[in-house]
Amino acid sequence: MATVDIDAKIPNNVDLAGDRRLQRALEAWQPKFIRWWEDLGPSAFKRNPVFLRTAVDVGRDGWANFDHVEMPDYRWGVFLADQEPDRKIAFGDYKGEDVWQEVPGEYRSDLRRLIVVQGDTEPASVEQQRHLSLTAPSLYDMRNLFQVNVEEGRHLWAMVYLLHRYFGRDGRDEADEMLERHSGDPDNPRILGAFNEPTPDWLSFFMFTYFTDRDGKYQLASLRESAFDPLSRTCDFMLKEEAYHMFVGATGVGRVVQRTIDLMHEHDTDDVHPHGGINLNLLQKYVNFHYSVSLDLFGAETSTNAANYFAAGIKGRFQEERRDDDHVLKSVGRNVPEIVDGVISSREVTQLSALNETLRDDYIDDCQKGLDRWNRALAEAGIGTTIRLPHAGFNRDVGVYRDHHVSPNGELLTDERWAASSAQWLPTDEERTYVKSLMVGVTEPGKMAGWVAPPTQGIHQKPVDFDYVRL
Repeated sequence: MATVDIDAKIPNNVDLAGDRRLQRALEAWQPKFIRWWEDLGPSAFKRNPVFLRTAVDVGRDGWANFDHVEMPDYRWGVFLADQEPDRKIAFGDYKGEDVWQEVPGEYRSDLRRLIVVQGDTEPASVEQQRHLSLTAPSLYDMRNLFQVNVEEGRHLWAMVYLLHRYFGRDGRDEADEMLERHSGDPDNPRILGAFNEPTPDWLSFFMFTYFTDRDGKYQLASLRESAFDPLSRTCDFMLKEEAYHMFVGATGVGRVVQRTIDLMHEHDTDDVHPHGGINLNLLQKYVNFHYSVSLDLFGAETSTNAANYFAAGIKGRFQEERRDDDHVLKSVGRNVPEIVDGVISSREVTQLSALNETLRDDYIDDCQKGLDRWNRALAEAGIGTTIRLPHAGFNRDVGVYRDHHVSPNGELLTDERWAASSAQWLPTDEERTYVKSLMVGVTEPGKMAGWVAPPTQGIHQKPVDFDYVRL
């Protein structure tokens, strides 16, 4: 098991003290990170003690320690899961060979690019969410927001460590540039489109952590399979923290659904907007938007880059070793969508060229599980409405659907029909303004905003009315 130096200037289990040059480089980057956090991290409550989970080890008893911490004093660090003895490459052209402890020269550029793209998403989400603490629906929710934020910051540290340790000057330059790009900046935006979208309200935040952080889960899980062992071990540990971000989203949307149910019963109406709630049809529109934007993050249905990454052993599939095939995929086929003569159909390609689509399919199945839970709550309350995932071609800007309009039911539409109908399926400016009007901060312990139900339990065996953020 790797030794953890929790008291170092940069807490770590990668023996930074044994590599003085690397240690100095990261300690020189640290003030840049702190400046970024002060400028573009949470815009309020920075010096209030928050009941945060902080990793002090990578073992079960070490990675989830809870205490009140002021966020600038949070112990951001570098943690890799313990090395797996005799680990072998599980897929691609090098299947069965030893994993790599250093970067092969021929894959240096590809690995650096993957690490940079993943790393760029981490500070981006913090920037998107920086003002949300001002309108938190409860101290419980404010604490969850800050937990997500500090862990995204630590995930940035994890990627920056890899860049500094294994990619020399190029890596150091890339690490600096990740603090120079900013979400939504017209001149220097974040790399991926979804991370330049605003997160102006808490309903958007819950949808983001449910849908977009779930994309993060699948990307990290694919990189966890990498033949580059330090990247694999880094992502393995990041996945432990990422799970909580999706929990925040799943339970957050579930609490909105429950509050809408309660208001519908209390006032005997389907329209709860006059009573400060969020109607189910508006929830559906938010699902449609955030789901479709997140689908684009997986890329085009077929991809030469993804095929090359797989063949090289750089990036695998979700739970690669559990799959019952040859793990090479050059002679195994699958269908991908295409549009011919105004009709959505499919064509067969090799699984190797369709890795993005396979990962997207896994993601879609996972997304549906949350909707099933929310729909069970609706059914148990005697409400016939269900929340659905729209067709995979709906509102897409990447891949085969990018130049086409598709309805949530999968019907191809003309430009005119889309213009006339899209307001039925996506939030309008007026509806976003209504949701924003509900965003009034609640800072009394145990109290909740009127548009969301309380959680069923608190954090780490604490009650819901615990002082999660000390004001």
